[in-house]
Amino acid sequence: MSNRRQHLSVLVAHPSADLYGSDRVLLETVEGLRRAGAQVVVTLPASGPLVPEIERRGATVVLSPTPVLRKSMLSVPGMLRLAVTSARGLRSSIGVIRTARPDVILANTITVPLWTLAGRLTGVPVVTHVHEAEANAPRVLRAALALPLLLSHGILTNSQFSAETLAAALPFLRGRSEILYNGVPGPTVAVAPRDGLHGGLRILYVGRLSHRKGVDVAIDALLELRSSGVEAKLGIVGAVFPGYEDYEAGLREQVAANGAESHVTFHGFQNGIWPFLAESDVVVVPSRIDEPFGNTAVEAVLASRPVIVSNTSGLREAAAGYRSAQFVEPGDVGELAAALARVSVGWQDYQADARVDSAEAVRRHSPEHYGRLMAGHLAQAAGKAL
Repeated sequence: MSNRRQHLSVLVAHPSADLYGSDRVLLETVEGLRRAGAQVVVTLPASGPLVPEIERRGATVVLSPTPVLRKSMLSVPGMLRLAVTSARGLRSSIGVIRTARPDVILANTITVPLWTLAGRLTGVPVVTHVHEAEANAPRVLRAALALPLLLSHGILTNSQFSAETLAAALPFLRGRSEILYNGVPGPTVAVAPRDGLHGGLRILYVGRLSHRKGVDVAIDALLELRSSGVEAKLGIVGAVFPGYEDYEAGLREQVAANGAESHVTFHGFQNGIWPFLAESDVVVVPSRIDEPFGNTAVEAVLASRPVIVSNTSGLREAAAGYRSAQFVEPGDVGELAAALARVSVGWQDYQADARVDSAEAVRRHSPEHYGRLMAGHLAQAAGKAL
């Protein structure tokens, strides 16, 4: 019997080669599958920093320029462009499947629906891993994004909120998905919180720079906190999505207009976040609109840092039950500033609680446990034993 037949063979289709939330979850998926003995091929539409990380984990990367569904495509001109690129991409996808000969395809996010169709056409079962939850988008848009899931053999969501959002968009999907909370690795070397806040409170934001993520809210909260007499600084780790450079320019103008250049540092995109968490005291996740989950919040807790998140959607699930976590109304600068002030005043309690919370986060989000569950789901869809 050939090696291919002895081991589960998985083709993972992913929409980008960045290193943000769903990209990092992909790495945990690859690592879990490899630990289970599976052969893994990951297909990406273009190269990027994710590629060497995938290869380092023992998987093969294949570049296939298939379209990635974006909201901007849901217009008449956008749909025409999508139709043209889909026709070309479908041929490419089928070619990749026939070469890789996988037992199962994992479509990693709902933005790569062409792989679900390609799987159907080639007779390969497809499991879709949903990382999105556009609860505030128009229903027709949500339904359009969710429609390809009707072709999936299995659906995994990263939160209860994501599952409920899918069901609200397409009632046919109710009860068809299973929740698989993200596996989130902690820091290799744990750095305990500071005993005292000498030099002021060190605040950290990690993630995409976008209006929906509320980075400008974090800056305004810092300014309000400082105006109330609390010494504090803000570090911003992340970059804009290509085409949204104006937003970052606006953030820099916001800082300059308030004379806060010495209190706000833009670190840009960083492959490794743990050194920045180690240097921080508190992490903010000030998203304005719904998030399917909150990996950044979990990473903060794993690093033993208090976290302040918007009281919405999957962020509530990510930070629920942690004593050092606080919830604030999305977009409310005053509430975020007040929460930061509470951390500054009650630092001894917050840092002590954060140490305890870290152990619980390790238990909840063990990458090993996540990997075993993911491998089991895919093996079941393929009708194979690991």
